Amino acid sequence: MMRRLGKAAAAAILLAISLVISGCTASRLEPAAGVDARAVLAEFKGRGMVEHLEALQRVADDNDGNRASGTSGYEESARYVEEQLRAAGYSPVRQSFTFRGEGRGRKQVESFNILADTAGSAENTVVVGGHLDSVREGPGINDNASGVAAMLETAAWLKESGITPVNRVRFAFWGGEEDGLFGSQHYVDELSGSEKSQTAANLNVDMLASPNGVRSIHDGDGSDFEEAGPSGSKQIEDVFFRFFEENSLPAETTPFDGGSDYDAFLRAGIPGGGLFSGDVKRKTKAQVQSYGGVAGKDLDSCYHEACDTISNTNADLLKEMSAALAYATATYALAPRG
Repeated sequence: MMRRLGKAAAAAILLAISLVISGCTASRLEPAAGVDARAVLAEFKGRGMVEHLEALQRVADDNDGNRASGTSGYEESARYVEEQLRAAGYSPVRQSFTFRGEGRGRKQVESFNILADTAGSAENTVVVGGHLDSVREGPGINDNASGVAAMLETAAWLKESGITPVNRVRFAFWGGEEDGLFGSQHYVDELSGSEKSQTAANLNVDMLASPNGVRSIHDGDGSDFEEAGPSGSKQIEDVFFRFFEENSLPAETTPFDGGSDYDAFLRAGIPGGGLFSGDVKRKTKAQVQSYGGVAGKDLDSCYHEACDTISNTNADLLKEMSAALAYATATYALAPRG
C-alpha cells in the first residue's frame, strides 16, 4: 500500500470534482444472491495462499530482498503470477507503462500490469485488482503478496468450481503502486469512455494478512468516514459485510483515503470497494475484543520495512480475507444488470 498523502477533506473535494469532470456513468450491477458464504470460507481454509507467499518470499530472497517495480524481483514475481494463471486456464497479458522514479535524476522506470480475463459480458466488467510490487526496502509479503495470493486462489477457484460468469471478471495485478499508484492509473487512463462505462466495479485487495490485523472493508457510502465512493460502492461494501456476517466474523469499515489502487477507479466514477487488514494504526482494546491480538501495537509493525517477510503474516486472517474476495467476486460475476 502506498503511503497516504494529503488531508481527508481535500481528498473528498478532489474526488467530487473529478467525478463531475469525468462524466462517467459506470454500469450498475445488482449483486447476485445464492453464493454460499459458509461454503466459500470452508473451501478457502484449505487453499494454497501461503504457498504463494512462500514463492514470492523466495523471489525477493533471490533478488536483493525486494520485488519493486523495474527490478529483477518484479519480473520474476510477474513470471510466477503468469505461470499460476496459465495453469488455472487463463491467458494473461502484460500492459506496459513507464513512470519517473524517485531520487536524484528521477530515472524513467519501465513496468507493467498483468491482466487476465474470465468469460462473461464485457459490458459489465468487474476488475479485481491488487498490486504486485513491493517497496525497495523489503519483500512486501503482507504488502502485497497477500493480496496477490488471494487473487490467484480466487481466479483458480472460479475455474475449478464450474462457475460460468455472466459478467467478465478481469484480474489485474498492478505495477508501480508503491511508487505512486502508476499501474492502476495507467490502466484507467487507457480506458475509452465506453470501456469506463462498462466497468461495473473495482474490488481492491491490499494487505490481507497483517499480523495484528483486523477485517476491514472500504466505507462505500461514507457513512462512517467522509470519503464516499461513486454510486454502487455501498453495494460492494454490503456484499463484503454479508460474507463476514454469514460466517459470524466481526468486521469494520476503513476509509477511502487515496492510498491504494482503487483511487483511479473512484476518480473515474467507477464503483469501488475492497479489503484491508491494517498497517501502522495501533490496535484498540475494542478491536482486541473482536479480533484478538495486542492492544496498543501496530496492526503491521513491519509496514514498508525489511521485516515484511512471511513471518510477518497471519495465515488464518489471510484465509478469511481471501474467502471474502472470492465470495464478492463470484457474487458480481453472477450479478444481473441493475
